[in-house]
Parts: sequence; C-alpha cells; structure tokens
Amino acid sequence: METNDDDVAGIKSIQDTYGLSRISWQGDPCVPEKFLWDGLNCDNSKNSSPPIITSLDLSSSNLTGNITQAIENLSHLQKLNLSNNNLTGEIPEFLAYIKSLLVIDLTGNNFTGSVPPSLLQKKGMELNVDNNPHLLCAADSCVNKEENGHTKKSIVVPVVASISSLAVLVVAVVIFLVLKKKKAAKVEGINQSVNKGSSQPEIMMKNRRFTYSKVMSMTNNFQRVIGKGGFGIVYHGFVNGTEQVAVKILSHSSSQGYKQFKAEVELLLRVHHKNLVSLVGYCDEGENLTLIYEYMANGDLKEHMSGTRNRFILNWGTRLKIVIEAAHGLEYLHNGCRPPMVHRDVKTTNILLNEHFEAKLADFGLSRSFPTEGETHVLTVVAGTPGYLDPEYYRTNWLTEKSDVYSFGIVLLEIITNRPVMDQSREKPHIAEWVGLMLTEGDITSIMDPSLNGLYDSGSVWKALELAMSCVNPSSTRRPTMSQVIIGLNECLANENSRGGAGRDMDSKSSIEVSLILGSEVSPTAR
Repeated sequence: METNDDDVAGIKSIQDTYGLSRISWQGDPCVPEKFLWDGLNCDNSKNSSPPIITSLDLSSSNLTGNITQAIENLSHLQKLNLSNNNLTGEIPEFLAYIKSLLVIDLTGNNFTGSVPPSLLQKKGMELNVDNNPHLLCAADSCVNKEENGHTKKSIVVPVVASISSLAVLVVAVVIFLVLKKKKAAKVEGINQSVNKGSSQPEIMMKNRRFTYSKVMSMTNNFQRVIGKGGFGIVYHGFVNGTEQVAVKILSHSSSQGYKQFKAEVELLLRVHHKNLVSLVGYCDEGENLTLIYEYMANGDLKEHMSGTRNRFILNWGTRLKIVIEAAHGLEYLHNGCRPPMVHRDVKTTNILLNEHFEAKLADFGLSRSFPTEGETHVLTVVAGTPGYLDPEYYRTNWLTEKSDVYSFGIVLLEIITNRPVMDQSREKPHIAEWVGLMLTEGDITSIMDPSLNGLYDSGSVWKALELAMSCVNPSSTRRPTMSQVIIGLNECLANENSRGGAGRDMDSKSSIEVSLILGSEVSPTAR
C-alpha cells in the first residue's frame, strides 16, 4: 500500500516550504522500504493499513525560516530532528499536540521567544534546545548557568527512568557494538576470500558500481550518442576496452527519478534471464546516476517495425520469434522471480534486439513486486505508458501480472498491424478498439500490415489476432497468463513455418537473413 495520504501531503508540503531537493525525495516516501526518503523512518508493519512516517531527520539541511506547520500533518511522528540549521522565530506550540511525538531536537538554531509551556509540561517528551543563543524559557525554567559564565539551554521534561532501565540500555548498546564488529570482520573475510580465491573475478565483479570518472572514460567523454528516452541520453561505451555497453545517463529533468533508478538496479542485480537485458554496472555518485547495460546492436522492435532504422521490414515469422522471446522474459518475471515481479511498462520500444536479432525485455524502472507470497494484487499509484496501460489497473489502482498481459497484447497488435497504438484520425483511435471494429467485418487483409504483401500463413495470423484480443480483454480475469500466451505464440510460429518459404527453417539461418523481406546485405547500426 502507498503511504498514508496525510503523511504524504505533510512531507511534500515540508519539501516545498524548505525547497528541499534531496535526490531520493521522489515518488512514495515510504514504499518500497528499501527506497525510503533520506531522513525518514516509516512503519510498514500493518498490512491492513497504509505505511506511516514515524521519524523525520532534517538536521544540517540548511533550513531557514520558521518551523512549518505542515509538520502537524505527520500525526504519527515520534521523533523530529531539526538540529544544526538556521531556523528562526518562535518554537510553535502545535508540536505539543502531536500525541505520538516523544523526541524533538532543535539544537544549533536561532530561535527566539520562550519555549511553550505545553511542551515543557508534556510527559515523556525529550526536548533539546541547546545552542539557541536568543531563546528564552518560561520563567527561566530551562536555563542553567555554567561555570564559565555561558548559559546552556536544555529542557528536562518529567520522565520516569530507573537505574535498571539505564543499565539495560548500556548492555544492549555493548552487545550491538560487539555483534556489529563481528559482522564486519565476517564480511571482510568473505571479501578477502573472493578476491584471493576466485578463478573468475570478472564474473564476481560484473554487476558493480562505477565512479563517474570511470563512466566518462568508458564513453570517451560521452562522445557517441546511440539513443534518447525518458530516462535521458544513451551513449556507446566499452568496459575493459573490449566489452561494448550502452550507458544511460539520468537527465536532471527526467520524469524518472532516483527511486526508479534504484528499483531497476536492485531488480537487475538479482534477476538473470537470457531474454532480459543484463546490467553490467551502475553509477550512483551524487546527482550523477548511470545505468550500464549490455550492448544491444539492433536497437528496439519499434524502430524495425516503423522502418526508421533501415528500409527492410521484418517478416511475419521473425516478428513472432521476437515476441516469443520477449514473452519468455516477461513470463520469468511473473513466475520465475521470488517475489513475482510486474514490469508495468511493456511496449515495443522496451523490446531490444542484439546482433543476432535475439529479443530481450528492457527498462525495469517502473517494475513492482508482490511483497507477500500468494497476494493476487498490490494497490499502487498508476504508472505506465498511455495506450499500453491496462484500463482496469488505471481505474482501480490494483496492479496484477495481468496488467503486463494487457500491454503485451497491445505489442502483438502492433506487430500484426504495424499501425500506431493511438491514431486520432481513425474511427476508433485506440488500436485495440480499431482492430475489434475491423474484426466484425472479417477481413484480415484490412488489419494485417500491408508491407508484408500477403507473405504469411493466414491461420497463423488469425490465431495471433485471437490471442492478442484475449490479452486486451477489459476484464483481467479473462486474460490468459504469459505461460498460455507463449504456448499460443509457439503454435502461431509452427503454422507459419509449415507454410514454407522465408518462414521455414528459421533456426538454421542467421536471424538477420530471415528478418529481411528484401534480399540485400545489411550491416546493423548501433543502438
């Protein structure tokens, strides 16, 4: 579940008030747990209710002005740290009315006036206002004279604390430090054994973190642009001087943020499949965010469908082969991952082709997992690409793997028709509605890509159309699983191969050769 609405409103108002531009402060503040906003602690323990913000640490954040009343919206806040800033004005009384708030640290600011009596009288409250030279306290109750003549302001709120509890705390801290030291020694030993004893250090270190200077070096100072997208610009590069890579640099104006960047890194570091683009490494250095992928020499499927890459058109058999391979990658995310993953952005531009025209699914920045085994859906903010977005998910915010199936169905309709997903000049602008309308007339030639010149098995195409329309069924429960989609597509390919001609014996020929209807030698250009 997404973070409590009041907490989200409160923390975003705080962000706006102080102009905070922390790179991790994007997306949901508490979800997923691995990507909490810096300075926050959240309680995600209750599956039946949204996560709540329990701690806010904005110490040393160059804050100016007054303490914003937006903090009052964080009604479950237990700890508030605003120390070592340049906050001014009076300490607001509303802090005493946040019932759960037990610790407030306001040291090292420039507050004036007096500490509200309601804060002084609140039982169980720990309040620290040291090093606020202009702050007065009610009836001087919080001012203690020190031997050197200076004043130190510290507030003691009535708290019942026994010596035994203090002893328990000391023992706990000692045990924690001992265990931490042992764990560090154990990790160091593991690292030493890997570095000294591994016979394949390149494999052990393949998915690794690069410095920004290394990224500049591998791209020859970002010399060669090979693509652009919502994330930013993609450059060609080399790792170790020989391995070609695609280097995606996150643009500061990108719609994708730090959370999506980290989500993609986390996913690709733990999942591996021949039909998923692999992550060679990444850079997370300040505001410089970079994803380094294996190099996919033949770009994306949409380029080849539209003819923008070259003048050749993929034949029907090769189109089926490509979507079958992409379907295997998607099926792995749904059934081979623990917990299962939903891609959330399946489209032709995210199906990439290597030098052998083997297809791999890419771009996992929007992917989400089902945190608990056996869950049928997750309630989440809608994300995806218009046209490919599951209307049921858009309407209900309930995300399931069937949302990916819908998007994949749109991909199937694209490879069949070679028409845009959205076209306002059509009687039915959306491709699924337009195909549905054309099917009522029963004329497959009006639906099929005319550039194929009728070179396909009509039975194969009809089966693919039926499969695509079942994938885009408005009801997710009536859509097939990706396993069922793969079975249906394999039958389509078998029918096409049995037709003979260019579609036959595909596996015995080079993928580039069979992908071209017009016979001519072609050198794949860089992605």
